[in-house]
Amino acid sequence: MFDRQKKGDRAVLVLPHSRGEGDAVRRGEEFAELVRSAGAEILASIPARVEAPNPRFYIGSGKADEVAEAVRALEADLVLVDHVLSPVQERNLEKHLKARVVDRAGLILDIFAQRARSHEGKLEVELAQLKHLATRLVRGWTHLDAQRGGAIGNRGPGETQLETDRRLLAERVKMLTKRLEKVQVQRDQQRRARLRNTVPRVALVGYTNAGKSTLFNALTAGAVYAADQLFATLDPTVRKIDGLSCGPAVIADTVGFIRELPHDLVAAFRATLAEARDADLLIHVSDAADEERELLARVVNSVLEEIGAGDVPQLSVMNKVDLVETEPRVDRGDDGKPRQVWLSAATGAGLDGLRVALGELLGGERIRAGLELPLSAGRLHARLKAAGAIAAEQVDELGWHLDIDAPRSVLAPLVGDDAHSGSLRELIGQDQADH
Repeated sequence: MFDRQKKGDRAVLVLPHSRGEGDAVRRGEEFAELVRSAGAEILASIPARVEAPNPRFYIGSGKADEVAEAVRALEADLVLVDHVLSPVQERNLEKHLKARVVDRAGLILDIFAQRARSHEGKLEVELAQLKHLATRLVRGWTHLDAQRGGAIGNRGPGETQLETDRRLLAERVKMLTKRLEKVQVQRDQQRRARLRNTVPRVALVGYTNAGKSTLFNALTAGAVYAADQLFATLDPTVRKIDGLSCGPAVIADTVGFIRELPHDLVAAFRATLAEARDADLLIHVSDAADEERELLARVVNSVLEEIGAGDVPQLSVMNKVDLVETEPRVDRGDDGKPRQVWLSAATGAGLDGLRVALGELLGGERIRAGLELPLSAGRLHARLKAAGAIAAEQVDELGWHLDIDAPRSVLAPLVGDDAHSGSLRELIGQDQADH
């Protein structure tokens, strides 16, 4: 049997397809970009029409022979298949091709392992990899059949190496799950702190390589890594946005979505995806120059539904207008609210329109008025200050004299049941405060 542990990055791609040729070409280009993102050298790409999957290889036996000949002729050491294979299909292909075989899910997991930077991100990737590996620990290696018994003092049936590996893997999964639960508690505490401060939360979502990180940097003057490659951003990054009519807000950059994202990876990346699920508004970024942007937007919305973020309000952003010679603009719906913003994150054209749209959608009606608070209302004063609702203030022996400038939606949650909230309740209106 060939050496399954052999490392190499000289790859032959197998591109199964069953739909129209146009879709097959697009999928092939995307998969090739995934492969390049993983650092492999592409030697050849072999399309394989699959109407009824072969239980043994997934692709047909004749096509498997063609791939085997290409592997031998090109001296490839890796075959990458643009489809999720069963463990049996993966092992059968490896034996037939005499090369390592990695399916779409395994390739994406490998890229994520390369890109994760934070402690939490690395834990999430390892957990997803182990869950993926668990289904492949079925006599894929000859040494797993060896018995540990046989020597003096160690006779008996013993435990196969396969069983040992399975047990150790299960223990590692359990340990990683506990660690991630602790990290998740910390994330939830940070998220609750933002909720207490009533700061609006925005999350960037979109198909991978749509320009989310570039837009994030443009809005926040941040330094998030942005590159023309798939999955450039994995770990969630949260920054503050100033200069909006609604006051300050926080925005999170999230991992890019892609077709057939491995389910274990969706489940594992709770931190990144939670930023989208718990947001007040999603900025759905699309590549305006992509002819299939509507299809890719449906892919993104499908993943959002899967993680429980399907009902979060969205603002559509068409990025890269500089590539399609379209003027930046803000399209509004029948209700007059911003519905879609056309801009270029790279050049900055249209960013002012996006800021205006965010201010309208996050803030609603703005209240500018004076508010008198006694010195005993220190807690309410602190909450108003944390929410960025105080434009100016003076204090004397009678208390605080405040100039309030904030959206009604920011002020309403600050109204409590204590006696000091009466003046704030009157300021914003009883019905709105109760709401």
